[in-house]
Amino acid sequence: MRRTGVLLLLTVLISACGAPPHAPVSERRITSTPGYHQVQKGETVYSIAWMYGQDYKNLARWNGIPRPYAIYPKQMLALKPGLRKLSEFRPSRKHRPAKGNRKAPQKKITSKVVKKPQYRHKPKTASRTKQNTTSTSTRITNQRVKTWLWPTKGKVIRKFSRQDSGKKGIAIAGVAGQRILAAASGKVVYSGAGLLRYGKLIIIKHNNTYLSAYAHNRRILVKEGSFVKQGQKIAEMGKSGTGRVTLHFEIRKNGKPVNPVYFLSKR
Repeated sequence: MRRTGVLLLLTVLISACGAPPHAPVSERRITSTPGYHQVQKGETVYSIAWMYGQDYKNLARWNGIPRPYAIYPKQMLALKPGLRKLSEFRPSRKHRPAKGNRKAPQKKITSKVVKKPQYRHKPKTASRTKQNTTSTSTRITNQRVKTWLWPTKGKVIRKFSRQDSGKKGIAIAGVAGQRILAAASGKVVYSGAGLLRYGKLIIIKHNNTYLSAYAHNRRILVKEGSFVKQGQKIAEMGKSGTGRVTLHFEIRKNGKPVNPVYFLSKR
């Protein structure tokens, strides 16, 4: 009996050694519907396009999503052109846009007299604020990135490779809490920890062509939707999603990974 048990244990160990490794994130089927992705809480068009190596503009066009690219949990997105739109998703009431002909509820009239507030300076109007936001967004979209700064100091311990799916960027070694800087000015289009193998991740949109990503942070210092300047501190280095303190840095052109070293300024 003892010999039989030993033989069975050896058989299990041998079969386990011969088992294929887990597929990388890019090869995993995220949803049970081939060719589609079901939106999870916290995801954006940019993060989903990044996950599948697609251009966010194409993903939005294939699914008829206008700017500012609003999506909702449980929504099914086609990952390639020509796929029909699935009708199984309906946004909840809180996500539905208000109808233009819907009358606003009337306020009750009271006899209480409310004094008009006195302002030393004229307050900004909503239209002016909206105009400023629009102009900033347009400037980011149309700007050219003349120079790229290194996002942090340290030795490059892993180089870029087009053939290896796990080397879509470069890895820079450092110490916990080390400053992570924006390589170029732009808008933060993703800030969170929803992408597998990236840990705490920041994605910055620099214009309609280029995006950059900063992964495995210990702490994120910028919020989604905020605008950052080149050289601004956006995070602290960590090892979330990896066993070593490091920064994984990527640059993508029209959704496709490119070698960051060709873009970064000389040290």
